[in-house]
Parts: sequence; structure tokens; C-alpha cells
Amino acid sequence: MSILMPQKPQKPPQSPKPLVTAPPPAAPAERDFASRSVPRHLARGAVGLGLIVGSIALVPTVGVVALLAAPLSLIAFRGCPTCWMVGLVQTVSRNRLQRSCEDGVCTLVRPGPEDKIQG
Repeated sequence: MSILMPQKPQKPPQSPKPLVTAPPPAAPAERDFASRSVPRHLARGAVGLGLIVGSIALVPTVGVVALLAAPLSLIAFRGCPTCWMVGLVQTVSRNRLQRSCEDGVCTLVRPGPEDKIQG
């Protein structure tokens, strides 16, 4: 026969305290995909698109080696084609709108003549 003995309630295991506390994560850096001018940005897009189309079109004549040109388009696009489109919007809107944040509320405002960014 076994005698049942009451068990003591067990405490849940405690997690160890960190030795060093990390600072809170910083806000993500804003990525700039814009070019210096709209014609320069359109030229980058034409080069990128030409590399993609050319690499696919040359597969029947050159073989799979032609596909090695496709990753070069990522350099021309500064990422994917979507990144290029974002850059186009940034290039067109540069010096036309600025973000202004006050008391945690951000709005887009037109910059004054003294606020325009050169470059």
C-alpha cells in the first residue's frame, strides 16, 4: 500500500535577469532610392529593363549563361523594380514636399524657398 502525501506547491521557474540591458531599437533608417534627376533615373530604369529583357531573350541563342545578366539589373534598379518605382516617385517629389513632425504628428508641407535642399 502506498500512502499519499500532500505535495508542496512548486513555484514556476524564474528567468535569469539579463546582465546588460539593451537600448530600445532605433527607428529604421529611411531609405533613399532617388536619383539626382528624373532623366538619370529613367536611364537607370532603361538599363535595368534592358538587362532583364536581354537576358531572357538571349537564352535561346546563348543558353542559360545569358541569365547571368539578370542580377546586374538589380544594381541598375538599386534593388527590385519596385524599389526603382519608389525611387522615381522620390525623384519627382524631391524639393516639392517635406515631412514636418511636431508633437508626434507628421504632415507633408511645401518647403519655403529657404528650406529647399540643394543636390
